[in-house]
Amino acid sequence: MSTLRAHLTENMKTCMKEKDELGLSTVRLILSALKDKDIDARGKGRPDGLNDGEIMSMLQTMIKQRQESAKIYVDNNRPELAAREDQEIAVIQTFLPTQLDEAATKAAIKAIIASTEAAGIKDMGKVMAVLKDTHAGQIDMTKAGPWVKALLN
Repeated sequence: MSTLRAHLTENMKTCMKEKDELGLSTVRLILSALKDKDIDARGKGRPDGLNDGEIMSMLQTMIKQRQESAKIYVDNNRPELAAREDQEIAVIQTFLPTQLDEAATKAAIKAIIASTEAAGIKDMGKVMAVLKDTHAGQIDMTKAGPWVKALLN
């Protein structure tokens, strides 16, 4: 069992013992999404399911979905629903590593460009793949893409 998967299971037990309804419901949502992704992975010949990097990517996707929902709720004058989404985001973020700041992200990108000997924009996919593998959960890839492109030009 992956360490992140075990951490999620332990956190669910802790939330049950402490009667933390928000934490429990959010962890259950995460585990449900993870189970769906595991089923898809098994269908593609991966009996172990998702690895930690893929789980972190899934968690980041869940955060983005909740951010979009919160924005829609705020736009439609439903602050109580937006607050719930924000609370779920806070719970999900506890399972992700600390995000790198802009300077650290650009330094990591420069190091990967040097190690892969990327020469131009045609190597952007290779750089992004290594970045995603080595810094899963630590970097927002939507922000990193333009930085990689700028550094390769």
